[in-house]
Amino acid sequence: MSAFGDFDNAEFEAFAQRVNSQVSGGQLKSEVKNSVRNVGETYKRNAESRTPVQSGELRRSWQLKGPFFAGSDITVELRNSKNYASFVENGHIQTPGRYVPAIGKKLKASWVPGQHFLQKATDETRGQVPQLLTPVMDDILRRLMD
Repeated sequence: MSAFGDFDNAEFEAFAQRVNSQVSGGQLKSEVKNSVRNVGETYKRNAESRTPVQSGELRRSWQLKGPFFAGSDITVELRNSKNYASFVENGHIQTPGRYVPAIGKKLKASWVPGQHFLQKATDETRGQVPQLLTPVMDDILRRLMD
């Protein structure tokens, strides 16, 4: 007997066993994976809707990979396969007076400011994450506590 008295941890052991069976069953991981994929799909839709359209190639080139599990981290990866996407996002320099056949004009400005469409999509998605994940996480926690 310790200085604080006897401690019966049978209820805690039963709870730990219940949590372990939920986690090891794979259903919990599958639900979390689907939820994170849903966040990624929302991110992709937000990026697509904010991507400027000239020919439509840049908008159609978004790709979502994942989710990936690494320890306690779960990530998704959103990429644009067009090599010029970063220039449209962040801005770029150009040579004034150079004729560009694709647009049929001579360039006028030496700097083209970025449109920051991905940053805007990131901010928009960050605001939506609680609405996307909270119901699923609440349901998982409720089942673990039953």
